[in-house]
This record gives sequence, C-alpha cells and structure tokens, in this order.
Amino acid sequence: MLPTRDNHYVPRWYQAGFFEPGRNTLAYLDLKPPQKTLDDGRVITGNSLIHWPTSRCFQQKDLYSTFFGTIVSDEIERKLFGDLDAKGAQAVRAFCKDDQGGWHQHFQTLFQYIDAQKIRTPKGLDWLQAQYPALTQNDLMFEMQGIRSMHCTIWAEGVREIASAEDSDIKFIISDHPVTIYNHAVPPAGALCAYPLDPSTALKASQTIFPLSRDFCLILTNLEYAQKPDVNPLEKRTFARNYRQSMVRTDAFIHSRKLAASDVARINRIIRARARRFIAAGRKEWLHPDETEDWRECRHTLLPPENELFHYGGEMYVKYEGGHVHYQDAFGRTEQERDYLKKPVSAKPLRPNDICGCGSGRRFKDCCASKPPTLRPTWTERSIRERNIMFSNALQKVLGTAKNEKDWVTIRREMTDEKIAKIYSMYEGLWPEETDLLKLLPKPDGMPRAVYTGAIHPDAIGEYALGASLYFGELIIQHPFVNARTLQPKYNPVKTPSAYRQEVLKSIAFLYTVMPLVDLGLVNLIPDPCDFDMHLRQQMLYMARSRSAGVDPKIYEDDRTRALMREDTQRGLMSMPQRVLLSQMKKAFPDKSEAEREDLLQAMLRLQEQDPLAVLQQEPFESGKVGGSLGTAKLAPNFEMAMYLAQATGASIVTDSPARWQEMLMAAARTGRIPTVALPELARAMRQSSFAFPQTSSDIARLSFDDTFATYRQIMRDTFKYVTKLSDQSRKPNVEQGLASRFTRMQARAQQVLQKANIPLEQARMIGMLFEGGIQDNTVNRLLLMSSSENHLPNVPMVFHIEPGKVAGSKN
Repeated sequence: MLPTRDNHYVPRWYQAGFFEPGRNTLAYLDLKPPQKTLDDGRVITGNSLIHWPTSRCFQQKDLYSTFFGTIVSDEIERKLFGDLDAKGAQAVRAFCKDDQGGWHQHFQTLFQYIDAQKIRTPKGLDWLQAQYPALTQNDLMFEMQGIRSMHCTIWAEGVREIASAEDSDIKFIISDHPVTIYNHAVPPAGALCAYPLDPSTALKASQTIFPLSRDFCLILTNLEYAQKPDVNPLEKRTFARNYRQSMVRTDAFIHSRKLAASDVARINRIIRARARRFIAAGRKEWLHPDETEDWRECRHTLLPPENELFHYGGEMYVKYEGGHVHYQDAFGRTEQERDYLKKPVSAKPLRPNDICGCGSGRRFKDCCASKPPTLRPTWTERSIRERNIMFSNALQKVLGTAKNEKDWVTIRREMTDEKIAKIYSMYEGLWPEETDLLKLLPKPDGMPRAVYTGAIHPDAIGEYALGASLYFGELIIQHPFVNARTLQPKYNPVKTPSAYRQEVLKSIAFLYTVMPLVDLGLVNLIPDPCDFDMHLRQQMLYMARSRSAGVDPKIYEDDRTRALMREDTQRGLMSMPQRVLLSQMKKAFPDKSEAEREDLLQAMLRLQEQDPLAVLQQEPFESGKVGGSLGTAKLAPNFEMAMYLAQATGASIVTDSPARWQEMLMAAARTGRIPTVALPELARAMRQSSFAFPQTSSDIARLSFDDTFATYRQIMRDTFKYVTKLSDQSRKPNVEQGLASRFTRMQARAQQVLQKANIPLEQARMIGMLFEGGIQDNTVNRLLLMSSSENHLPNVPMVFHIEPGKVAGSKN
C-alpha cells in the first residue's frame, strides 16, 4: 500500500464540525494568495476565496513523512495521529454536549489532543524548528513527539469555559492553527507573536482559544488573571511548570454563557490574527471580522464570568488508604509557601545607587537597570545568593563558628548526628520542591559568565575552577549539599545522618571555600535543577544513558579524579574503629609486635587529625547500629545539565575534567558535520598561552577588582557575543583579528599582574572550542522546552578546557 503523503494538519472530522447545516464545503480563505508578475510588470493575484470540501482544506504534502533513503514512511500520520484523532474526535464531540459524565470520561484525552493539535500544524512545526539550530525532517518529527503534551498541566489547572454561539448569527471560524493564544498585551504585530511565535501559555494573561465546532468554543484562562484581571499580563503565572502531576475537578467547566454576535466576531478576529495563512468558515462573511477595535478590548469577551470562579482554586487534601495525605494548592504546589523565602518589592522605583532588587548585592545601575524585565531574575523571592548567605549564617550557628570561637579540628570532633540532620534540614528548607530555579537563575543578558562542570570536591575546586572567574566572569557551580527530600530514607541525611559524617565535612569545607566569592557575586552556587522537577530528572537520566551507551568508560578515568577518590577511600578506612584497624594491621603485618602496631595506629590517628576532611568520630561504627559511611565522587553537573544551564543562562562552559571535555568533543562530532572554527586566530593564541590560577578565595576576590581582569572579562563577553551571532551573519575578519589582538595584549598583562601579586598560583593550559553554531544537542533543547524556559540560547557558543598541570609549549 502506498504511503499517505497528503497530511491533514487540521483533521477532516474536525473541519466537518464547522459546516453550515445541509452543506459539505467550507469557505476557505487564503490570507496570502499567490501572486504572479506578468511580462509587462503587472501583478496578478490568485483567487483567495474558494469553497472546498474537507479533503482539500488544511493539508500539506509530506508534512509528517519521514525518509529513510528512498523509503517514505507515513507511520506518524497513520499510527500517531490516527490514534490521536480517533480519540480526539470522541472528546471534542463530548464537550459539545452538556454531559458532565462525558466530560469526566474524555477530560485527559481532550487536553492531550489539543496539545498535539497545537504542535502538528505548519506554524507549530515552524515554531518547534525555530527552537533548534537545525533539524532534519526526521529529527523534527522525533522532537514533535517528545513535547506534544507540554501544555496540558497548565491548561487543566486554569479556568475552563465552553462558550456558546448557538444564539448568535455569527458562528466560530477555523484556522490553520486552531489552538489560538490571546494575550491583551501582545497585539498581532507585537514581538512576542512574531511568526512563528505565540504568547506563552504560562503568562498570566494568556488565554487559549479552541473552537470545538461552529457553535462551541473552549476558552482556557489562568486562574490568577481570571480572579484579578489587572495583574501584569506578561508575568509568568505561579508555578508555571509544564510536566508534573496535578489534581483538578474534571467536571468543572463553565457552560452557561451564550455569546452575542459581536463577541463571536471578536473571537474570530483573534483566530484570524493568529493564523498562518488559511482560515475557513461555514459562511464567507464570517471570515472578515471587524479589526478596527482596540486589540485589548477583546479581553472583555474572553474573561470568564466572575460569579462562576468558585469552581476553581482553593486547596485540596486527599487521604489514601495507607494513611498518606496529599496536599495541593490552587497552582499545583504540594507544599505551602514559605514566607521567609518571599521578598517584598519596593513600590518606589529604584535609584541608580540602590541595591538591586534581584539580590545580587550590586548597585541597580550595575545590575538590572539596563535589562528588560524578561531578562531579570525574579525580585519577589530570595535570590540564590541570598539563600546561600542565609544557609552559611545558619550553618555557623549550628557549628558554633559565628564568632570564630572554634577551630576546624574542634568542629570536626564535635560533629554529631543531630547537627548533620539539622544542617541538611536547613538546606532543604531553603530549597523546597516547588522552587522555580529558572526564575532565580540569570538569563542570557549579555553579561560574562560560565558554567563550571567538574569535580565538586573541596580539594579540587580551588585549584583552577574558582580562579577561572577572573577570566570568565560569574561562575555557576553546582552546590555540594544534597537535598534530603529527593533521596530514599536509607540515603537520606536527615533520616540516616551518621552515614554522612564524611560527606558533610567535604560539603562544609567546599561551602566555606567558595562563600567569599558567592558574597561578591563571582560565584553563583546553585542547587541541582533536577531537585525540583522529577520529569526533568527522569528525562535527563534517560538521555544520559542513551548518550553513554557504547562509550568506553575509561574516558572517565584520569589521574586527578583517581587521586581524589583514593584519598576519600583512605579517609573512610581511617575512620574505622581502632579495634578494627588493629585487627587489620595484625593481618597485614603479622611480624610486627603489638607495641609496633599500636605505634602505627597512633601515627595514623595523628595523620587523621591533620587531614582537614577526615572524620574524627568512631561512635557510629562502635555502636554496631549503623552499617557504614556514604562516600560520593561527583562530576557535576553532567553533560546534559551543563549544556542546559549554559543555554538557559547565556553562558560558556568551562571544565577541568578530561572526561567532560571528551563528552563535549563527542557532542560536536555527533552533528555529522566538520566543525568550523569561528575565531581561529584567537583559538590559536589561547592554545599557545599559559594561564595562572590563584589558589585562595581571598586572592581571587582581591584581584577581581583589578581593571585588568575587568577588561579581560569584557573581551570574553565580546567574543561570546560574536560567536553567538555567527549563525545569523557572515564572518567579519577585522572583528576576529581585533578580538585576537585584544586577547593577546590582555592575556600578557593579566599574567604579569598575577606573577607580581606574589601569591600561590597553579599554571595550566586552556583550550577553547569556538565553533560556528557552537555545541548543540537536540536532547538539551528538548529539556529546556519541557522546563518552561522562555529565554535560552539554541546552543552553547563556547566551551573551554583547563588542562591541569600543562603549560604553553607542552606536548598534546
């Protein structure tokens, strides 16, 4: 059987719902009819209005076809959309009736169908294509299937109304993009709906319109906007997360409004304005609604009746047979808000020298003043920096170090299970499950920054990573503390704190090392993004497993990582009870006397005390109640999350891990094309340079104020900006040469400043991956779309590898 290649992106059964009684054709209007220029210069416009049957409306050849050599497959049309359309037809027809039982039965199917319908049109697929640097037809179909349920949760949690045109002389029309988004603050010519964009469904005043038939239209409104129509229309709704579980009343639909002809015409105007090219109706006169009225006035028609809003919102408590009680508020959050994480916003505009409202600690004029609101971190919640300062201050109180009254040995000796549990409880308290990390992170605002991915270990972080902030600007580093809420009880530091005696020391030492730079804004110490989004975690792990299948595990072995793991293992052995150590010595050294073995034990104990990360308690093991200590070796974030964070924040990636660098190289190779170096002179100059890295946070903090490094970071910012724009513009040799010359001059000056500072330094070589089109992975772009990211880069323009211990002129 020949494959079906003429794809109806608006199903024929759905079109039939807009027929006038007794007819089987639609008035089909081409908003951009074809034009032909004659030899004499005259332009002839083709026929724009045709009466056609459904077989000829809203169809395009090979829209869903996939190609494998000379073989054309129509499986997406037959198997995916065939099943969706069959179930969708039943759901749409059910909601055209006043039958609550039918609504309940088809509730989930309706939203799944609408979501698929939004992405399956030419406009929807063009939008999806625009979210990636380049997709083949096969890749496009794959990505479409991956995100086709992206809006269901937000829609289902909103106010759901079925408005009727039964009493109107004008009926609803249909477009080539039937799922239409209206926001009164985004007119048809606005930047937020420049083709193929629609206003985001997550914006408070965004409303979704979906005509079910000529007589009925589904209108979905965010609850906050329905309750308070004067809210900021372009602000994201509370807890705007795409993929998560939620409980809603499936029978709660407003079904009481009978629209006047003027109201139906307003809705038709919106449908026409958001169409790509074609619209259709039972009668041709309905295709030309009045467009002179102010766009904002349409909102009065779409707002649901105020007296019907009692069906929505509020809190839910569900008790299960096992006794567990599930809580959910009006926005799908499963925990009540924590007031100490909220932040009041000043009613008065900030002055240039005021501290910025985003929590960076910088002056407003040096921070958010020049950024549009969409590129600012939120001002209504405690920032990442503020939460880290809160945690550090609370940690000092628990440890008794607020006034420097205890040294590190005493802290280690007095560490108890109670303290460990309290420390991890405090951390979890600052990072609840409903945290919207993307709201707190910086955006692609043109500021110099980099995501660090490598060993999250106190013995490694100070060697090269922290010093890299002098060259790259703000450094985003993953937090060493784990969130207890995300772990099973046997691995949970609040439930089994004794297992974390080693880990808590490493995490505290790490935190104390970086906090001076966190306070200055040089380091942005962030939690794992997956701590707040289980769907993101599941998808990320699946993608990581798929990517690493067949990869030689030896790439993850390097001398530096092995040394860190060996030292941690030795610490674990030394923390064993003394009787166990003596027993092991007897087996290892049978020729030694008991006194000699005792001397050796005392020498080990002295080494243990001198090692700043060694545990100094043995009670958990002596008691016989606890079976051991947990040890972790983290290279974080992993490849997917490093890319995710870099694209979300407009950052480069910097790593001192050979394994992570190999993953970046493999990502560049997966594109199937030979990468073109964007700035060959600059890349060569960097490869031939030696870089010095200060070894203490205090030295890095002091040097960060030096004008030399401020200028250095500007060069990196300008380089990032140039590489980012290369996909949209041609090469500019003069600019490239200028950047290389500026780098060479500033690199010499920076190294001179560092050498004259007379401080501990580590030397290394740095290699830059500066490719046209950057480093890109479709799976990461999909993760960003699934995470409700509104502003992110399509790729990572620059990646850098710090090669520890290597200097310019060395081999390899």
